Amino acid sequence: MAATALTIHTRSLVLDGRPFGAAGAYEKIAGTLRFAVDPTHRRHAAITDLDRAPRGADGRVEFQGDFYLLRPADPARGNRRLLLDVANRGRKVALGMFNSAVRVPDPTTAEDFGNGFLMRHGFVVAWIGWQHDVPRQDGLMALDVPRAAGVSGLVRCAFRPNAPIDVLPLADRYHIPNPAADLDDPAAHLSMREHGGAPATAIPRAAWRFPDASHIRLDGGFLPGRIYEVIYRASDPPLVGLGLLAVRDTSAFLRWAPPAAGNPCAGDLDRVYVFGVSQSGRFLRHLLYLGLDEAEDGRLVFDAVVPHVAGARRGEFNLRFGQPSLNAQASVGSLFPFTDAVDTDPVTGQRDGLLARLAARGPAPKIVTINTSAEYWRGDGSLVHTDVEGRRDVALPAGARVYHFAGSQHTPGALPPPEADPNTGGRGRHRFNVVDYAPLLRAALVNLDRWVSEGVEPPPSAVPRLADGTAVRGEETAKLFQAIPGVRVPERLARPARLDFGPELARGVAGELPPKVGARFASYVSAVDADGNEVAGVRPVELAAPLATFTGWNPRHPEQGAPGDLMQMMGSTLPFARTAAERERAGDPRPAIAERYTSRAAYLDAVRAAAEALVAARHALARAGRRAPGAAPRGHRRRGLAPRASRRSRGRWRSRSLRALLPRAPRPARRTGGR
Repeated sequence: MAATALTIHTRSLVLDGRPFGAAGAYEKIAGTLRFAVDPTHRRHAAITDLDRAPRGADGRVEFQGDFYLLRPADPARGNRRLLLDVANRGRKVALGMFNSAVRVPDPTTAEDFGNGFLMRHGFVVAWIGWQHDVPRQDGLMALDVPRAAGVSGLVRCAFRPNAPIDVLPLADRYHIPNPAADLDDPAAHLSMREHGGAPATAIPRAAWRFPDASHIRLDGGFLPGRIYEVIYRASDPPLVGLGLLAVRDTSAFLRWAPPAAGNPCAGDLDRVYVFGVSQSGRFLRHLLYLGLDEAEDGRLVFDAVVPHVAGARRGEFNLRFGQPSLNAQASVGSLFPFTDAVDTDPVTGQRDGLLARLAARGPAPKIVTINTSAEYWRGDGSLVHTDVEGRRDVALPAGARVYHFAGSQHTPGALPPPEADPNTGGRGRHRFNVVDYAPLLRAALVNLDRWVSEGVEPPPSAVPRLADGTAVRGEETAKLFQAIPGVRVPERLARPARLDFGPELARGVAGELPPKVGARFASYVSAVDADGNEVAGVRPVELAAPLATFTGWNPRHPEQGAPGDLMQMMGSTLPFARTAAERERAGDPRPAIAERYTSRAAYLDAVRAAAEALVAARHALARAGRRAPGAAPRGHRRRGLAPRASRRSRGRWRSRSLRALLPRAPRPARRTGGR
């Protein structure tokens, strides 16, 4: 087995042994998992530069990663399912997504476990560090990999600052850079675009420099909103693709390894589901594309794969000098194919499918692909289920489902919305989207488990479709949004293009940087109703009983530059007027709240009906997730990213929430006498 041994560093009971319903108490385990893979294995031929890696005495390539596990203290009380959460840039995300918990590196308090959903259902939840360039700080999880010594090549870094800055790291955000091999390299070049879609302008070499091997400095500084790209040469690349094997082999280890190898789950697991969000969702799409769900001994590791908010992209997860966190559109992550089923690009003649390798082999895991409005508006979400020319809907394999969570942004919204994106500091022109799609996500997991375990088909795919006119070009919605007072409609919508990175890309080498850009692919968003709310996909309660228009787009704030461009990942909340008079004064074409609901009670009745409809369609669970013992309510602040709010400020925020816009029910007549 490629995962050879687990060394446990810490092991303790969660919440001093307090039970999570019938699943009982949980324990957490942290340690280091070691791997040794066969570089000559037929499945490993796809791993870039694996043949150049140093080998141990047994001829295997060795590496190791940070490991973390939550499991029922009494395995007999669990559900015998493993949910492997593919860490996002080294961070654990599953508890935040399914439990509506705060995001922390080491869940310890009741608040860290949120409503306890995953625990109450008895899941074992595991994480493995798979990303080589994550720094070991703030509890982030990383993977130690060997390097291909003596190899050199090109690296491309992209930057978009939200504030003026003189020096930037040669990496995405806080990641460890690929150091520049020559600080004075005359062939290195820096370019700048004023906004998305603008032509790139070369910046003279004399105007910028590498102050050290890991940073770049520009005379006069980098300007907010501008898009910068530097290309330089580096050497001794890390074996990025080993992260794919780490995820596969961690699952195989926990499922099948004996107790002698240190496996804390030996004999306790029947099913393995792997879940990835955003970057790690793109990672899973890449893993499927390479057919790396099969262990060295030929057993299929995953029963189901859930790429969440990945759009139609993959990423630099198996590229020489790859940057796994890179989210640039003109990257190898935006290459054809996009659909699960095999399709043809008539422009290039290429014929391929995301699951082509799996289909050729035969058995495949169940796959549930979920996207929000944000992935559609950034230009690639619809490519999961439409052909590249935008002429037809593509049929999905029988073992796949695709869902669009209508009217939502990349991550679940919360009340009140934050002032800035906690991850990037980016601000929007409008209030951020507050739709919390976590209830839909929980139902999707339960449906998936029943599908795998009992053969109960989940709800059919729900996406914008060309056949019924619910898939439209984003520009077609502009007129409706322009009529809403104070709304700035996006001026530029991005669409992926055909890219040529040179002839060596098939073996993981991007020799053509920047790539040659060809014709763009067709892409679509959901059509909207008279309020501007999306009509296609799974519509959450917030859209079925609306108090506002909820979008998957939000223009950049003018103070952060390029205000006509969309923010990455964030959507908008555009509240309705409270009364007819307020609506008429503003010139808002959308009916006011008081015109929709005669009272607060009437609104709650509409919410109840919408929730019951979702439950009937199996897109929501009949019983909402209860909080774990002593857990605090979920707020929008996440530990480590923003300060915790005081009780007083939380109360002030609630008064500003959408619910405060509701018409109040008539008060009973005031008594003048008696008791």
